[in-house]
Amino acid sequence: MPAKKEVKFEEALERLENIVASLENGEAPLDESLALFEEGVKLVKLCNNKLESAEEAVKQLINIDGEFIEKNFSEDLENEN
Repeated sequence: MPAKKEVKFEEALERLENIVASLENGEAPLDESLALFEEGVKLVKLCNNKLESAEEAVKQLINIDGEFIEKNFSEDLENEN
């Protein structure tokens, strides 16, 4: 069984935009609309997962007393709550 090709964020987002446009158009039959909606939900989850992974990878440089330290982006979010 061939491995699934990993969908890039940009590709998923573009496909999602096309699905939304098709659904807003309202000309697709019900079965096709439901299939598009289901695909759209999967793409939203994929995009969210990719964004969360990217957020975890983001580092901030903080200047403390003239020294720069690296800090995970997610640490700032946890400290805000």
